This record gives sequence, structure tokens and C-alpha cells, in this order.
Amino acid sequence: MLPDLKPPSECSTRQDIRTSIDLIDEELLRLFVVRQGYIRRMAELKTHPDQAFDAERIETMVHRLTVRAEELGLEGEQVDKVWRTLIDWNVAYEERTIAARLEANQKNASGNEATKSD
Repeated sequence: MLPDLKPPSECSTRQDIRTSIDLIDEELLRLFVVRQGYIRRMAELKTHPDQAFDAERIETMVHRLTVRAEELGLEGEQVDKVWRTLIDWNVAYEERTIAARLEANQKNASGNEATKSD
């Protein structure tokens, strides 16, 4: 995982703990960047903004992650809230991206039609 990370039991000062949390946060950000690459690609593959929201997929995913979190000793409610926030943002991103692409395609098509009639 993170080679410079001290186990919590070896942290003897608040600064030790803060340093470890900062290392973890940096790694989380890197993982979110990777995850966002997949969200961007998903938005490219979808053809309509309505496809961004898939309630069944969301509920299945959040349930699976909540159960896994509890197995690992984390509060399921925390994971539920974090992932739903992340998913809400991803859905909104996909909707905006797909809608903007469709609008640009429509403008290009309209421009091409006007050029043909000239």
C-alpha cells in the first residue's frame, strides 16, 4: 500500500498521525483521478444524458461497498454517504458531458445543413 505509512499503533504524536493521514489522502486523490478517467470514458460511451443514472447499479454497488466496509471494520453509514456523494457528482458530470456533446453535435449538423444549402 503506502511504504512510508506508520501503523496507527506506532504513531506517538498528533503530527505522526497527521502525516499518515496526509499520505493516505494523497493516495486517495490519486485513486480518484484514476476512477475519474473511467467516469469520463463512460460518458463518452453513453449516448443520452438519461443513461447517466442507473438506480439498480447504484444500489447494488453501494450495498456491496457498505457490506465490505463493515467487514473491514469501517462504519457502513460513512461509506454509504461518501459513495452516494461521489456517485451523485459522477452522474451529474456524465449528464453535463453527454448533453454538451449532443448539443455540439446538433450545432455541427445544423451548420453542415446550412453550408449545403448555400
